[in-house]
Amino acid sequence: MADKELTPAEEAAARAKEAEEQAALPYKWTQTIGDVDITVEVPGNLKGRDLVVEIKKKKLVLGIKGQDPIVNGDLPHEIRVDESTWTLTTSPSNSKILEVHLDKVNKMEWWAHVITSAPKIDVTKIQPENSKLGDLDGETRGMVEKMMYDQRQKEMGKPSSDEEKKLDMLKKFQKEHPEMDFSKAKIS
Repeated sequence: MADKELTPAEEAAARAKEAEEQAALPYKWTQTIGDVDITVEVPGNLKGRDLVVEIKKKKLVLGIKGQDPIVNGDLPHEIRVDESTWTLTTSPSNSKILEVHLDKVNKMEWWAHVITSAPKIDVTKIQPENSKLGDLDGETRGMVEKMMYDQRQKEMGKPSSDEEKKLDMLKKFQKEHPEMDFSKAKIS
């Protein structure tokens, strides 16, 4: 958004405008860092064969056959078509809900909107749900554990894992070269 900080009143106005724009859309949507879920309410007498659902790598079309599409536009980012699904369920109010699940290709990016012609949300205000270390792949988990360890070490005023490695190398070198004076050695 803007380079300057918004006042609380400006922030509240921006959130209200965003909520109003999103409420006006003919669909509801939510997202996690890895996927997007869209729901569209349709008449209760419809069956799956009465719907138009096109899920493509960068395009989404949702609607009722013989009518203008409810959703028709380019996606802001690519999705995995083979991992994306849709279902038609009955709601308590006897209407039906078309539920679409889109699997993001880039699982490290928030979407500002479902289709590029729709109003954007401020992705910097998204509060992600807490995830467990067990949910992460091995490489990412290792990196996060190292960062957590380094943070704890820093809070206690102790060296980080990289600094410990350097200190261990220096100690080993000192043992191998006792004739050298290391009293003024600084490690950076």
